Amino acid sequence: MRMTTKFRELLARDNIAWTAAAYDGLTAKLVAEAGYDVISAAGFQISASLGLPDAELYTMTENLNATRNIVRASGIPVIADTDTGYGNAINVMRTVREFEQIGVAGLLLEDQVAPKTCPAMGETELISMEEGVGKIKAAVAARSDPDLVIIGRTDATTVEEACRRLKAYAAAGADMVFVINKCVNSFEDLRAIREAAGVPIKLHLMGWLGKLSQSQIKEVSNCAGWAFPTLLTVTESLRRNLGAMLEAKSADHLPLAQTSLADFKKFIGFPEIERLQEAYIPNRVTS
Repeated sequence: MRMTTKFRELLARDNIAWTAAAYDGLTAKLVAEAGYDVISAAGFQISASLGLPDAELYTMTENLNATRNIVRASGIPVIADTDTGYGNAINVMRTVREFEQIGVAGLLLEDQVAPKTCPAMGETELISMEEGVGKIKAAVAARSDPDLVIIGRTDATTVEEACRRLKAYAAAGADMVFVINKCVNSFEDLRAIREAAGVPIKLHLMGWLGKLSQSQIKEVSNCAGWAFPTLLTVTESLRRNLGAMLEAKSADHLPLAQTSLADFKKFIGFPEIERLQEAYIPNRVTS
């Protein structure tokens, strides 16, 4: 089954499709192993994995390569973060085709000007709603697989403007919508956006949104999860253990436990490589 079709089936269930962010093949395998339904190949995290802030400093090719690794490693549906589509509506068409070819199940397009500004940095500048509609229409026209899920994002800072834009993006063909968290201040705001758009909202459960009940989530969303814990957990864990290791000049008795090498070798796939070597490399000499 194609991952696009699998994603559509997940979204059609009565249950929520739970998602967590990944930024490389290793984090993708860990998210899949944990049992999540979907992976968000989040731009903030992919940019951070390159040592860069999320200000669209990385190229489409760098994002494409990172997302390809996530798709290959995970075996579950992946939502690509395609930022602004890397240009105008015509650029969006190429972006959709490129990401579709690597096997993503969905992709997210936002309505900021290019280069984008991460909302964490302050105010963002938006393209006109009409240009945003054109980008969504171009994305829909460019996909060859009708099951590819197009997610329209707005960085509008008021609920009224978010409703206006997301209604238009859904009418242009967006299958799902996403709004930055600082735009909404109550569950009633989410209800208003869901009603205006007429399609589900993809939810990032941070801040007060993380306190929503599952029944509330299901009322407005069929795909919800967490964006930052993956990256921030890795950052804090490595900081603590690397600092302690250098100070003690020893890897014994680190503050945080390590996965055993034997467990990691099994997790990362060495037994399968050994099986393939035995099957296809005759008279192989092992050490």
